[in-house]
Amino acid sequence: MTIPLLEYKPASQNQRVAGYEVPNEDTPRPYRLDNSTSDSEFQELIWAAYRQVFSEHEALRSYRQVTLETQLKNRSITVRDFIRGLAKSEVYRRLVVETNSNYRVVELSLKRLLGRAPYNKDEEIAWSIKIATQGFDGFVDALVDSEEYLTSFGESNVPYQRRRYKDRPFNLVTPRYGDYWRDKLESERYKWGNVSNFLDMARSLNPKPATNQKSVNTANIQIPDMTREKPEKVPVSINTSASFPIA
Repeated sequence: MTIPLLEYKPASQNQRVAGYEVPNEDTPRPYRLDNSTSDSEFQELIWAAYRQVFSEHEALRSYRQVTLETQLKNRSITVRDFIRGLAKSEVYRRLVVETNSNYRVVELSLKRLLGRAPYNKDEEIAWSIKIATQGFDGFVDALVDSEEYLTSFGESNVPYQRRRYKDRPFNLVTPRYGDYWRDKLESERYKWGNVSNFLDMARSLNPKPATNQKSVNTANIQIPDMTREKPEKVPVSINTSASFPIA
């Protein structure tokens, strides 16, 4: 008997509220299989799916799932099934599942498969129990088959971040992001080679003079006379009448 997903109260999050942003270059571009009529458009959809699920900026040859790509190109599976296969692949297991705790796996999987961050800690706990009872594959099926996924992306759309968080897309934030975002949004944190890293630490130091030192009275100390009398000079006589044998 499987344990049902625990109930949790979703907190008010920006991805649950209709946005009024003006579209710009940061607006997520939806990739839909029905709109991929040419080979280049299909490759863009495939690359968008890899980038969303694997969160890698370079698609390595070993990361590609050729069988799933062929099935999707032949329309024998949907984009939703393609995303399901990527999440259950050995690549995703090696990049995400084996290197993180269950809570972290839940956080990353919600961001990449549902396009949003966890509402709160209660939701992370609820989905972590799902992993513990039904395994990781059962957890992926629960996400991809959920009403939230179908309502947001349907059968043909590649998942995307539904609302921006701190002006950064998820696939750049997790698991790492470049120096540009680090310097722009985390300028107060540690930077290599910057002397300001140690200013706060130096200001926090409050050295106090030592109070345990004992004062020494040198007024009554007699210094012995260590000088020596100079010896009298003794004249040196040189004998110049020395005789040498004649050969």
